Amino acid sequence: MERAARIYQYGPPEVLKIEPIEVPSPGPGEALVRHTAIGLNFVEVYFRRGTFKMPALPAVLGNEGAGIVEAVG
Repeated sequence: MERAARIYQYGPPEVLKIEPIEVPSPGPGEALVRHTAIGLNFVEVYFRRGTFKMPALPAVLGNEGAGIVEAVG
């Protein structure tokens, strides 16, 4: 099952939710990567707190990772 760290509002660590997600097939210029390592860095704390605003909520945190390419669009 694929999961994502999401926030629906800005705030303390308790607003962070780990949820199952649907993974669409990759489109043109995209790749589907099965992550083997994922980084949540301190900048995600700023996003969660609202110090740096996300483009829209709910938002998925974690923008760094490494893994195996499963498919390309």
